[in-house]
Amino acid sequence: MREKSIGKKKLFRFFKDRSLAIGAGIIIIYAVLVCIVPFFLKGESQNLANALHRPDREFLFGADEAGRGLFRRVLEGGRIDLMIAVCGVSFAYILALPFGLCAGYVGGNVDRVISVVSESILTFPSMVLSIFVVTIFGSSFWGLVFTIAVTQAPQLIRYIRGFVMQVKNLEYIEAGKAVGSTTYFILTRHIIRNITGNTAVILSLMASEALLVASALGFLGLGVQPPTAELGTMLSRGRMYFDMAPHLMIFPGLFIAILILGFNLLGDGIRNRLDSKKT
Repeated sequence: MREKSIGKKKLFRFFKDRSLAIGAGIIIIYAVLVCIVPFFLKGESQNLANALHRPDREFLFGADEAGRGLFRRVLEGGRIDLMIAVCGVSFAYILALPFGLCAGYVGGNVDRVISVVSESILTFPSMVLSIFVVTIFGSSFWGLVFTIAVTQAPQLIRYIRGFVMQVKNLEYIEAGKAVGSTTYFILTRHIIRNITGNTAVILSLMASEALLVASALGFLGLGVQPPTAELGTMLSRGRMYFDMAPHLMIFPGLFIAILILGFNLLGDGIRNRLDSKKT
């Protein structure tokens, strides 16, 4: 019983920050909504008689230009975009972590080479670079995932390098070196653990940026292609019917905005939590 009460207290303290609680709540509810609810909805077939039907009891979000219910389509598109953002940022972290650790911990020529390469890539505007990379990997789910990973990894390398340089000269790191701890042990047991909080803030904010990139590429016709639902692509197709059926753009845009808000609030909440610990 005592262990349960301690666990509840820790959970309460963790979510004491409003931004953290609201951001985590938005993402959890969003994930449950887009990942579970569609499986309880019947598949929507094309019926031109219902084309551009406005929202009502039968069509909660209305119907698209092909007469398909927009509610299920938006949920499926939200799931695709959420997976693209999470997988893309995760792959970016996997790519950036070893280079950021080497640049920050080893320093010297290794740091110079890695920094020059990453900074050179960052000189390109992110959207232009994304368009260039997606033409190489292709307009598909995994193409967008790899595009986000490749375009965000250089920025993440710079952040991780800075975090490592802040902690590598701390006393307990020097003590570990003095007692003969291996570099691998110091990196995995001390440095990575120490920078996890700051990295989580960056990854959360990058997830919102990744969602924007995926939606923008879809809007430009370079995202996941129909018949697969994707929010950016739905926005692009909906703009042709905006005067007659504005719901075709309102609901996909609303889901994009809500998820971006959730990731931003989550990042702000984690940062506030870290700052409160320092003080």
